[in-house]
Amino acid sequence: MVNKFTTIENIGKLDNPKFIKPMKIDYTYKGEKKVWEAVLSHDSVSIILYNKDKDAFVVVKQMRIPVLNANKTNGVTYELCAGIVDKDKPKVEIAKEEVLEECGYDIDSRSIKEITSFYTSVGISGTRQTLYYAECDDNMQVNNGGGLHDEDIEVIYIPVSEAKEFMFDQKYQKTPGLIMGFYWFFDNIK
Repeated sequence: MVNKFTTIENIGKLDNPKFIKPMKIDYTYKGEKKVWEAVLSHDSVSIILYNKDKDAFVVVKQMRIPVLNANKTNGVTYELCAGIVDKDKPKVEIAKEEVLEECGYDIDSRSIKEITSFYTSVGISGTRQTLYYAECDDNMQVNNGGGLHDEDIEVIYIPVSEAKEFMFDQKYQKTPGLIMGFYWFFDNIK
């Protein structure tokens, strides 16, 4: 993946957001009036995708501007295949679509197993992510993945034999969902 972003040129107010809604929440907690700043955003799905032929996890590598802004050096992250729940259809079908769009594998939604759900970004949005597991093989790959429209996603294979070391190698910026997904796999599959 070529890093097309080298600097952040401006940070300003967000007018007419498409995917999030910044808000102020006035509330009372233990009898005291308080204010919280939050962002209303979509719930999401993520998929632990295991390629049996490669004995490897299929993950995505992509530029995340908020991460670039936070660490000022590198915004590239390693993540499970994932996507927002913004369609009126079962989450497992959204997971299937995300695997095809981001990773290029056409898997049967009946073979996708729901693992659990948890809350992410709890201090700012509190969205719920549903974690799935699916297996694929090389014959299921129908395109190179890469995402849609303005996404710039690179498909990466992390060999299972190297995954535990990768989980704790801090030179790779990764999400907690990826680490949790790998742990689940080692506890339940291998």
